[in-house]
Amino acid sequence: MSSITSDNRMVAIEITQFGPPSVLMAGKRPIPTPDEGQILVKVAAAGVNRPDVLQRRGHYAPPPGASDIPGLEISGEVVALGQKTTRFKIGDKVCGLIAGGGYAEYCVIHETNALPVPKGLSMVEAAALPETFFTVWTNLFQRGGLKAGETVLIHGGSSGIGTTSTMLSKAFGAAKIIVTVGSEDKREACLELGADVAINYHTQDFVAETKLATEGKGADVIVDLIAGDYVARNYEAAAMNGRIVQIGTQNGPAKDLNLMPMLLKRLTHTGSTLRSRTVAEKALIAEELQLKIWPLIEKGQLKPQIFATFPIKEAAAAHELMEASTHFGKIVLTF
Repeated sequence: MSSITSDNRMVAIEITQFGPPSVLMAGKRPIPTPDEGQILVKVAAAGVNRPDVLQRRGHYAPPPGASDIPGLEISGEVVALGQKTTRFKIGDKVCGLIAGGGYAEYCVIHETNALPVPKGLSMVEAAALPETFFTVWTNLFQRGGLKAGETVLIHGGSSGIGTTSTMLSKAFGAAKIIVTVGSEDKREACLELGADVAINYHTQDFVAETKLATEGKGADVIVDLIAGDYVARNYEAAAMNGRIVQIGTQNGPAKDLNLMPMLLKRLTHTGSTLRSRTVAEKALIAEELQLKIWPLIEKGQLKPQIFATFPIKEAAAAHELMEASTHFGKIVLTF
């Protein structure tokens, strides 16, 4: 390890206490050593995600055994191998999903949760893939069961999850893609990306607009990061036998929830988080992504939407932008 740095230490962004973005400060940590099945990556870029914000505020603790350094997705170069690793060699360019530790010069990742950087993508673009693509694939397609010819309603259409959901829905043949947004600029950007209908939730009722766009039928699949009063309204906006996939609760618990529409429409309301899943579970998702999504990326059919990049030591500014919710797509830290 001494060949990597002279003092065996690295720059890492630490949460000095729970609170506003200013609590994120650069510190020094020992460079981690890869265990069996793991690789050590010299990080080139790290994606910024809403769970990082929740962790900084003290609302989303890392799972047992995970690093307390924030950051759930990275890209970089393999610089060391743990025992019994077979997928990659030193010098390979990879991106991958981690349970923590991405806001640092080096991080360890299980080789099965890493993927080769797709041909044609920059390291910044590659760092924006894992968290959102893993999340959208497992929720929209595996749990939500979106099929060609169906209609999907995507809340938070301008977010990393929203833009990825739009691109993948379009790539896999959704008949109609409806998104909700908070401004006219975001509305136009979502339509340009591939959404068929973009609803400004400040001026329009997404239930009424979804029914209007589907001739009264409703959406077959709904992707929701919001919760709160959206849960009951999603039940109204859903089609018969619709599936609602909950992947966030930004507005807190469900409010004024009447379950009768669920019963009458035979709805399925499911949800999941990604961070706490086992290495083996994430490996299965990675396999499907490499088989079904990576070829589309390398053909130029899909490309992550990068809104802004920040040097790693400006992580606080990146979090301020995330919380302002003025971005379209992904925010990425660079080294």
